[in-house]
Amino acid sequence: MCHSTRASAVPVVPDSEGTESNPFSLDALAVFMYRVLQRVNHPGNLDKASPNAGYVLLMFYNLYDGKSRREFDSELIERFGSLVKMPLLKSDRSPLPDPVRSILEEGLSLYKLHTKRHGRLESTKGTYAKEWTKWEKQLRGILSANAEYLDSIQVPFEFAVKQVSEQLRSVAKGDYQTPITEKRKLGTIVFAAASLPVTEISIFLHKLGQINPKVESFLKDKDLEHNLRKAHVTLAHKRSHGVTAVASYGPFLSRELPVELTALLFTDKMAALEARLGCVDDEKVESRNEWPHVTIWTGEGVLPKEANMLQQLHSEGKATRVEVDPPATISGTVEFF
Repeated sequence: MCHSTRASAVPVVPDSEGTESNPFSLDALAVFMYRVLQRVNHPGNLDKASPNAGYVLLMFYNLYDGKSRREFDSELIERFGSLVKMPLLKSDRSPLPDPVRSILEEGLSLYKLHTKRHGRLESTKGTYAKEWTKWEKQLRGILSANAEYLDSIQVPFEFAVKQVSEQLRSVAKGDYQTPITEKRKLGTIVFAAASLPVTEISIFLHKLGQINPKVESFLKDKDLEHNLRKAHVTLAHKRSHGVTAVASYGPFLSRELPVELTALLFTDKMAALEARLGCVDDEKVESRNEWPHVTIWTGEGVLPKEANMLQQLHSEGKATRVEVDPPATISGTVEFF
């Protein structure tokens, strides 16, 4: 679907400190159940009218059993390249009331007994059907009795929406930064690239504009001094080329790599510098990208990765190409991101 629509999949998950064996805390589980039991007319029939709503929530909760929050986040970042966390609970909340904690722990224990004997059989049909009926009734009563507490520990809905929107915009602009703790594992590295000094790129573009009217006209309203925050030539991307391809640049990590800028290609939506990579210790470094380049600008709503299409757009007469002769050489550094 992403390939056909040229969209990017971004996982959005509720934020939680989790436990040693689950990415979601019991506090979060309590709120999830409380919210579900307040719903009416849910399309999937998972609402207050469902006789086994609590059991279904426990089933969802146990999908992640045995996985810490760090492992959960790492796997999502590894698979998708980014992760958006939706605020859920206030950090200064008081501890979960004992009755709420006890009913959840009782449900988790009952769930283990049930699944050990019956697998995924519905709770209303197994050996523990009566126990489930009793537990579901108690769950509703206890959550209702602690409604004031459960309402008070949740962050305002508007705040959560704002935070998610800001994070999604950051991902769309290519500004997402993989947490440093996740970079320690090669599996969570998303791509390898030759990172270039932004100042030198800016100076080069300014000089190019001085000698070429087309470039000067194009750059005059782009405000690259503020909009060009980082510059790199992608060497390999995990989603496009695989983990092995990204890892193959390990021997060059942190090494200086000369990069020749041979042309500027642009449309009214994006611009990039064509790049030709040099050598490290006499070994030629090749990019796995069909068209190595440095994206320098994209218009509003345009993802940086769309600059990959500039060479093709030029061949179709839909992009302008300005040769850089002789090519300009800028030294970059090979890095993992």
